[in-house]
Amino acid sequence: MTDPPGRRPPAPLCLVTGATGYIGGRLVPELLAAGYRVRCLARTPAKLRDHPWAGDVEIVRGDVTDGESLAPALHGVDVAYYLVHALGGGRDFERTDRLAARTFAERSRTAGVHRIVYLGGLAPRSVPEHALSPHLRSRAEVGRILLDSGVPTTVLRAAVIIGSGSASFEMLRYLTERLPVMVTPSWVRTRIQPIAVRDVLRYLVGSAAMPPEVSRAFDIGGPDILTYLGMMRRYAAVAGLPRRLILPVPVLTPRLSSHWIGLVTPVPRGIARPLAESLRYEVVCEEHDIATLVPDPPGTPLPFDTALALALQRVREARISTRWSSASVPGAPSDPLPTDPDWAGGSLYTDVRERPVAASPEALWRVVEGIGGENGWYSFPLAWAVRGWLDRLVGGVGLRRGRRDATRLRVGDSLDFWRVEEIERGRLLRLRAEMRLPGLAWLEMYVEQDGDGRARYRQRALFHPHGLAGQAYWWSVSPFHAVVFGGMARNIARTAEAGEAGEVVGTAETGEAGQPGRAGVRGGATARRTRGPGCR
Repeated sequence: MTDPPGRRPPAPLCLVTGATGYIGGRLVPELLAAGYRVRCLARTPAKLRDHPWAGDVEIVRGDVTDGESLAPALHGVDVAYYLVHALGGGRDFERTDRLAARTFAERSRTAGVHRIVYLGGLAPRSVPEHALSPHLRSRAEVGRILLDSGVPTTVLRAAVIIGSGSASFEMLRYLTERLPVMVTPSWVRTRIQPIAVRDVLRYLVGSAAMPPEVSRAFDIGGPDILTYLGMMRRYAAVAGLPRRLILPVPVLTPRLSSHWIGLVTPVPRGIARPLAESLRYEVVCEEHDIATLVPDPPGTPLPFDTALALALQRVREARISTRWSSASVPGAPSDPLPTDPDWAGGSLYTDVRERPVAASPEALWRVVEGIGGENGWYSFPLAWAVRGWLDRLVGGVGLRRGRRDATRLRVGDSLDFWRVEEIERGRLLRLRAEMRLPGLAWLEMYVEQDGDGRARYRQRALFHPHGLAGQAYWWSVSPFHAVVFGGMARNIARTAEAGEAGEVVGTAETGEAGQPGRAGVRGGATARRTRGPGCR
């Protein structure tokens, strides 16, 4: 059957898994710009709602481990991008990766997909797969499963990806900036061939048009081969920092290295450890055959210094479109929401603070949406810092993740040790805690309006305990709520009032706001416990 004369056939349809992640979120607009139709697969579609390209794509709910949800997602798809992995997902991540890859491969073949494109890790071919680190071993196994699927497959093998917001870049950046003198593991002398994220995206987009007879892995890398030590010194030079004194020692194991990285950088131990383990291997491209099918324009692949300069420029201009932490979401998708009417017999503890604000709702919302990161949490900074340190010590994300954007938030953004779960711009910001807790916790901030058009601030902290440990946790910290949450509500209100009045205010971290537009305003505070229908 042919198309009617004068009518063009529809553009090829690409399915992007991992669209909420670092690479996937950047690949979607590149595919759209190249003329492809795009469908995104997400376990929680709402997390893609606020992306600037959300209205130009089809978003479907599904999970790569659930074959039934994959069937409709893969229907009519020409090219399927497999950009998911279970890094940081616990000890069983290899089994999860294996199951997901097999399910995706089988369903892609059944759906008649023309090509699978997978971004994996660069590993030395001279090292047997079983001898690799768990992270690299799993990446290699996933690539092999997809290549054996019967669907023409492109596997792109990359080492360290340099781009604003990537885990590798953040690790390099914080280690170099925060430690002018450092004792490092011996792996800092291992040779690496980094690649700019722009080149990774270019190869991913170009892979969609490969001829059907091509089904193989390609090594992709930039023009520079460096050691990690050399990368840190080059970073210092590009960033205008004094030369770093780096002392490699043989006693720092990957486990100890991951603790060290976790203490210095925003990358938590669960992600730092597999990255550190992978750096033990020399990861240098053994071929550049990709250029015969996806030609390199002049000036590409980008040199390491250029990739660094571009990444730093985006960081300084706060133009980071996606971050490594975008996909780091602990907890099952079936976790309840604080708005659920039925808490399955569980308890929901709340701490509520309200106060009128002598400022417009718009001024108050600017403060609410700007919370966290460099602005801090508007109360008792030592308490927040200690909670962040404790979380890092037990392998949590801590406070160092900061914000993707200094002024704007969107659903799915990581925000220190919170995740933006819902945002109704101008009215509601709901955060779900991603710190290590014996339960589920949320922080809600509401901007409301009274009859005179003035703002009212309402804040709710909610906690759903898991077992006796959860009950004990709530009652052990509740005596501090008046200081932490009460001070937070008070200082958010004062900052909004002073900001609208044009006054100079202190930092949110100290809570030393200037005189508010109307002094002496007091907010009510209540702490209560509600029970789900199943409680007695």
